[in-house]
Amino acid sequence: MFPADFLETVPKTPGVYLMLDKQSRVLYVGKAKNLKNRLTSYTRFSGSDHNKTTVMLSKVVSVDTLLTNTEKEALILEASLIKKHKPKYNIILRDDKNYPFIKVTVQDTWPRVHMARRRKKDGARYFGPYASSSSMWSTIRLLANLFPLRKCKGAKIRPRNRPCLNLQLGKCLGPCVDLADPEVYRDQVKKVLMVLEGRNRSLVKELTREMEICAEQLLFEKAAELRDQIGALSKTLEKQIIASSTIKDQDVFGYFREGTSIGIAILFVREGLITGHRNFFLSEAMDSDAAILSQVLNQFYDENMAPAKEVILPFAPNDGPLLRERFSELSGSNVTFTVPQRGDLVQLLNMAITNAGHIFDEKEKKERSWQSLSSSLAKSLHLAYTPTIIECLDISNTSGKQAVGSLVCFRKGEPLKSLYRHYKITTVPGPDDYAMMEEVLRRRLGRALQEKTLPDLFIVDGGRGQLGVAMRVAEDLGIKDDLDWIGIAKGKNDEGEKLYKPGRKNPILLKSHHPVLLYLMRIRDESHRYGITFHRKLRGKDSVTSTLDDIPGVGPGRKKTLLKHFGSVKRIREAGIEELSSVPGIGRDTADTIHKHFILT
Repeated sequence: MFPADFLETVPKTPGVYLMLDKQSRVLYVGKAKNLKNRLTSYTRFSGSDHNKTTVMLSKVVSVDTLLTNTEKEALILEASLIKKHKPKYNIILRDDKNYPFIKVTVQDTWPRVHMARRRKKDGARYFGPYASSSSMWSTIRLLANLFPLRKCKGAKIRPRNRPCLNLQLGKCLGPCVDLADPEVYRDQVKKVLMVLEGRNRSLVKELTREMEICAEQLLFEKAAELRDQIGALSKTLEKQIIASSTIKDQDVFGYFREGTSIGIAILFVREGLITGHRNFFLSEAMDSDAAILSQVLNQFYDENMAPAKEVILPFAPNDGPLLRERFSELSGSNVTFTVPQRGDLVQLLNMAITNAGHIFDEKEKKERSWQSLSSSLAKSLHLAYTPTIIECLDISNTSGKQAVGSLVCFRKGEPLKSLYRHYKITTVPGPDDYAMMEEVLRRRLGRALQEKTLPDLFIVDGGRGQLGVAMRVAEDLGIKDDLDWIGIAKGKNDEGEKLYKPGRKNPILLKSHHPVLLYLMRIRDESHRYGITFHRKLRGKDSVTSTLDDIPGVGPGRKKTLLKHFGSVKRIREAGIEELSSVPGIGRDTADTIHKHFILT
């Protein structure tokens, strides 16, 4: 495993250890209160040849150690390193999705509500992450309809001569035209925060009191607005499941083991209502249940995901006191762990455990569905292999410019986004799709051959010509017969999709509703979407570069300053000389040059 003299150099202090293989890849990350004792215990480990720990230890050739001052620091560092390296033998809460947040810019003079992809330390309030983007957008729409906050972008308000349409529709209080009362605006922000915090019932009570006061004062129009707000909030309350009679914020962890696999279901309860959930599936989890639950908790909560004040668990995890201390820091208030034995909390925990068990049912259904589809793929397309991993390549360009190759990967019927790749075309100067495809294929397949990561089926977006390019590259690399190949191309008029195979003269034509064709089209459309998105970014960057770089006296520094100040080239184009010259570093003469440039172009 590792040299015996290595243990003599390991101190008896808290820290983190990383087990490495002969390629220096991280196989496992662990923490210990006493590094020397923990690593020594591995030398005494005895298990069957097929035991996961035995297999891991047989691959370890060296161990790196990182010392920490306290065990809590080791706990935090362990979670960080696991997320960074994704070691094969650690428990990893795999989730390729980038879940969005709802951001309320409470640090601004006039706060606004919008979607954010990342939590930043900028003084704003973040809510989420939302597992369902549709749920997040419906919440934003609800807030926009109920509370008239500004929709315009930017931290600072740009004064306007005329109000926007939102003010006229009653969707904004009009801070840009000095019509908004700061106190009233802040009150609306407070109510938005109450909704996002899950305090809908408290807000309904508060709005009801305000409505009654308005009615007594004969302010019937205002009372009617409050009545409509109460009605909309009450409808959302009706859709939410009552989980507890107590008005508490709780995170409930369900844990279900089946053999070596584990299902984790997390219910988010706010003010006694279930407001969301997350599920995770851990295959071949290596450790005791208490240790696994500890690792799950440590990985799940971080700066982007603070825990509720009460975390309900099926049993006590390892490192309970350390985790509570860490979570209290993340939450900003005291966090407690509860392992219920009776009452409503047991019912709530059982609900989470039932959901965790249901993950296995869903996995089994997906597995059966995929086995049926993969068999149909092999049969309908006359494949040599029953595919598990499928890759698809698409080329995007505009007359040969901003050319991009986009590769997507699907595993057992689902997109594997961690293996998506973009390729900038570097060797083809003009509009030559075949040459572009050849460049990307050589780069992708050459690397796959070295890393032994060839897919079972490779799809090229195109007909016989594109497939011919792929086969020429595959033959040069000696992998022509190591996997299956398909070209997919849209037919003319109403011919439908055509599927091309190497060595076959005529294309395979499947019915438009055939599951195999629909699945291949889904993969092809995903590669197209992935490529177009990146291609548009490149095109937008080139557009900005060419427009501003053509102006005499505007170098990289001034260009950056102008874009930061105005936010877009369009706003720079619309700005007058006085507004341009007010930008730091842009004098009167430069402002005049910029203004004239846009008038002439």
